[in-house]
Amino acid sequence: MESMNNETKTKTMKTYHLKYFGIEGLQQVEEAEPSTPVGRQVLMRVCASSLNFKDLLTLKKGILGEEIIRDGRFPLCDGAGEVVAVGPDVTRVKPGDRVAAIFHWDWIAGPIPDSLQMFGRGIKGNDGMLTELTLLDESELVHLPKHLSFEEGATLPCAGVTAWAALFGDIPLIPGEDVLVQGTGGVSVFALQFAKISGARVIATTTSPAKMETLRALGADVVIDTSQGAGWHKQVLAATNGRGVDVTVDVVGPSNWNDTVSLTRENGRISMVGAMDLVNDYNMDLKFMMRGLHLHPTRVGSRLHFEQMNRAIEYHGIHPVIDCIFNFDKVRAAFEHFEHGKRVGKVVIRHD
Repeated sequence: MESMNNETKTKTMKTYHLKYFGIEGLQQVEEAEPSTPVGRQVLMRVCASSLNFKDLLTLKKGILGEEIIRDGRFPLCDGAGEVVAVGPDVTRVKPGDRVAAIFHWDWIAGPIPDSLQMFGRGIKGNDGMLTELTLLDESELVHLPKHLSFEEGATLPCAGVTAWAALFGDIPLIPGEDVLVQGTGGVSVFALQFAKISGARVIATTTSPAKMETLRALGADVVIDTSQGAGWHKQVLAATNGRGVDVTVDVVGPSNWNDTVSLTRENGRISMVGAMDLVNDYNMDLKFMMRGLHLHPTRVGSRLHFEQMNRAIEYHGIHPVIDCIFNFDKVRAAFEHFEHGKRVGKVVIRHD
């Protein structure tokens, strides 16, 4: 009888829930494993996940809403791992496949669907990746490039796809163009890597003089110190013989726009990736209109963008830049480092 009871005991897994707002509100718990896949469902073992600015905002009360607490969702939009089991109707993946989950579960290809939830996985409508096991539809998965580890693969769904779409999703980058990237965060480093393999010249900025050599080592052709504040666009113009860059990948937001608009060439394009400063009082009408700038607000990207990016990563042998890796029981420390550390590239969680 005792043996039978042990055999029928519910299997559990470790996961995280946000019990209240703030990094300290993240708590590791044990709960039942997902049910056996049916139909087109896939059971995925999450081997690694990574942090994004969006995930940090999720922990801040009032920024992205309270659904994550009310609905009991577990956070993080980025995750990579292995297929454990599949439902009988699954054709896209099989057990043992190395995969990553897409950011927008309902944007497969083409124009952005009306149903899009712009903040993606882990907030409204589905769970995130801060768990050991998760149940997904087969349409939500892409295969990882063969040469990447799970930790490297976990950096791709948000930051990688965002950088790809920022450069190639609206008006594709062409060889010989000038691209400006800002800082050493995940999106900016990916954009630097992708721009270089396309034959573009990259101008990188940093507020940390100590990181200038790091950016050069990553492939930046010109590195500009912006630690002295506004007016640094003049250095970009000097580096482009007064013309300005063809593409600016803007991760900072409106507080930088006086420089960003001035350094982007007339009829150039600005890919608006984020607003890390959360400023919204910039009067952009006249300057943007008079300079004829193309604004491309990114919404990360579709599954097709992800698959296109993965082919390029595999062909060129690109390795994502990882700042540091934390174990699964050190998630709070990972967020603290992400928020306060001077990182270069991505912060990753290893799900051992």
